[in-house]
Amino acid sequence: MPSASRPYALRRPRLRSTVVVLLATLALTGTAPAPALAPVGPSPSGEHELWRGLAELVGAPDGPPGAIAVLRVDGRTETYSAGIAELGRPERPQPDDHMRLASVSKAYSGAVALALVDCGLLSLDDTIAQRLPELPSHWGAVTLRDLLGHTSGLPDYPSAPAFQELLAADPHREFDSRKLLDFVADRPLQFQPGTTYRYVNSDNIAVALMAEAASGQRYEDLLQSSVFEPLGLHATSLPQGYALPEPYLHGYAGPPPGSPEQPEDVSTALGMSGLWAAGGMVSTPRELATFAGAYAGGRLISPETHEQQLSFRDGASQPSGPGRNEAGLAVFRYTTRCGVVYGHTGNFLGYTQLAVGTPDGRRSLSFSVTKQLGDTITPELVAQLRAVQEDFVCKLLED
Repeated sequence: MPSASRPYALRRPRLRSTVVVLLATLALTGTAPAPALAPVGPSPSGEHELWRGLAELVGAPDGPPGAIAVLRVDGRTETYSAGIAELGRPERPQPDDHMRLASVSKAYSGAVALALVDCGLLSLDDTIAQRLPELPSHWGAVTLRDLLGHTSGLPDYPSAPAFQELLAADPHREFDSRKLLDFVADRPLQFQPGTTYRYVNSDNIAVALMAEAASGQRYEDLLQSSVFEPLGLHATSLPQGYALPEPYLHGYAGPPPGSPEQPEDVSTALGMSGLWAAGGMVSTPRELATFAGAYAGGRLISPETHEQQLSFRDGASQPSGPGRNEAGLAVFRYTTRCGVVYGHTGNFLGYTQLAVGTPDGRRSLSFSVTKQLGDTITPELVAQLRAVQEDFVCKLLED
């Protein structure tokens, strides 16, 4: 296997087939229904079930090579990990390893937009016609509230054949992130805004564009001033390219169960410019847990704006999170057997993520595995994943 620190040779047929699979899963994101193993270290006293759950997930026939959970309780951090951070090396996943956040990135765009609502530069009732008149006029009635709540009806740009062809031809292609919606500009809305929940990536591209239009600042700069600086996040970023900062959790794809081949290291297989605000963020398990607590507790916005954010309807994140899933504005409510947490999930080539916090923000959890798991592509593994995640949520909520 080639070193993951080097760019992949894009002519490799196996990588190309992996990209095709990714494109298929991206296209299915909005239509999915709502809801060789390295040894694990010794279990600390009283935590055997959590460690066993992680070990069994990593040890499943098609399981991820590595998994890590970071719990923060009143500023105190506990870390659980299983498997390895990189095939061929003995190190386990670490809380300061970098990784791709996938659709958890949508919570960060929500944080930016709601901060602008809070200071009066945006309104949840602002429309595409008002803020983004350069976009198709037939999308004009869509509001920021619709975008944040995934009730916009926008067509999803990853499903566009032109986008898929360009990415398959050059997985490191540098897209103009601010032009991604052009790939579906000729398509009508899929339903009347506000009437139906449908989770699509286009929503958060439009959210970032609205934020830029309202503030006159680049989205990346808004992330820095509204999220990174207030929370002291120094290892969190929104790259355009394919590289990952060292050290990082290596993400893997395939092979099918029973295959003699090793999983493919896809950590740097794709550039992030084609995902941008919908899924391009990079962070660490430790900093993701920090963000999750602050975001769930409304630390970055006023109580009034946070109250509007926490207006829920039936709707699952992708992949489904633990317990019952309900959708708010750029946040999901997960009602587990042990109680409620707020947060977001995400999956992307090589990575699957969960970031949640308690309603008061004092406790939070990041849960990361180094393989893409999804409701439609790995349903049995997602069921196992959700069960393990729920056990960790129960640990988070225990007195």
